[in-house]
Amino acid sequence: MSASVFDAFTLPSGHTLKNRLVKAAMEENMAAPGQLPGDDLFNLYDQWAAGETGLLITGNVMVDRLAMTGPGGVALERDTPLAPFKEWAAVAHGKGASIWMQINHPGRQVFRRMGGRNLAPSAVGLDLGKHSSLFDVPKAMSEEEIEDVIQRFADTAVQAQNAGFDGVEIHAAHGYLLAQFLSPLTNKRSDRWGDSLENRARLLREVVIRIRAAVRPGFAVAVKLNSADFQRGGFELSDAREVLASLEGLGVDLVELSGGSYESPAMQGRTADGRTLAREAYFLEFAQALTDASTIPLMVTGGVRRLSVAQEVLNSGVALVGMATALAQTPDLPRQWSTDAEASGEILQVRWKDKTLSGLANMAMVRRQLRRMGDGLPPARRLSAILSVVLDQYRLAKLTRSYRKALGLDQ
Repeated sequence: MSASVFDAFTLPSGHTLKNRLVKAAMEENMAAPGQLPGDDLFNLYDQWAAGETGLLITGNVMVDRLAMTGPGGVALERDTPLAPFKEWAAVAHGKGASIWMQINHPGRQVFRRMGGRNLAPSAVGLDLGKHSSLFDVPKAMSEEEIEDVIQRFADTAVQAQNAGFDGVEIHAAHGYLLAQFLSPLTNKRSDRWGDSLENRARLLREVVIRIRAAVRPGFAVAVKLNSADFQRGGFELSDAREVLASLEGLGVDLVELSGGSYESPAMQGRTADGRTLAREAYFLEFAQALTDASTIPLMVTGGVRRLSVAQEVLNSGVALVGMATALAQTPDLPRQWSTDAEASGEILQVRWKDKTLSGLANMAMVRRQLRRMGDGLPPARRLSAILSVVLDQYRLAKLTRSYRKALGLDQ
């Protein structure tokens, strides 16, 4: 008999989660000055912890303050002050939730207007059609730059541990740096970091090994991995199976399966290669094909908003159920499910013909809801997609100017 979503789950490292429901990462862009967590994020995570989600995974925290996915992001480096991060962890623990820090490097997915470091395995720019000019062509990384990134991931993980977090999730999905190394579309290298899948996965394995060696045994180490990139010629399900098997024995507690990238936003339910995703639990079919690839517990994220679907995920052999956008609209959904099995979260989504603009609109609406909760307000029942994009772009432009000024890029 499969577990209930409300059953506790003990990770291989020994840490026990109070239930099988996880708040998956969403990019908040709500940092306080200095790229640090502040009151807005504390208020937001207090709502999620009060909503009875067992595990909260933060929006991506960058391992390099000069390489950011967007302005208003949080960065944690070796010399970053820990007091605000300790408060962030304490907010979750105060209401019984566990909290992991998602740690990330954007690689080439750095907006041109941001400036800073724009690195990738190879000098291959993003193909977003008429929107490609939003990003510069990246610089192919040297051996020294690859080693620097590996150590940065380890340093950030140790800092997260010292701040009281229960674990880290290494972001190797959605087209960010580690996913760029995995994909044959973006990794054109012929050295030990490219060509074969074994070589393309080397950076991810080295990051995992370095982190596990640096943190205590009971500290969780997880990986977020694409089940597929959903781009023709890209990272495929068979590749995910091989990479998942290669993580066996490295001390990984959990692999979260997702999919897509900026070029193919499958994590929002849309693909670039024409494949159709499920209306809910987008990547469950892919996860079911991977459950026998490794003994590492799996988690599926993508569109879950009903208890019956969350239970279906567990019934398939997946260990944990991730939810993101539904918790931006209904932050106490797990608590509602405990008394009303028919309660449903809502996912506000636009499906304009232009997939890039649709992706921006969907992210803008989510961030608008997160900001409301950060201000101590409930999520809005309805939002205008167009107004959300306008407000988001205005806010991001203002944050970008502040970021560039702080880095000395604009005087």
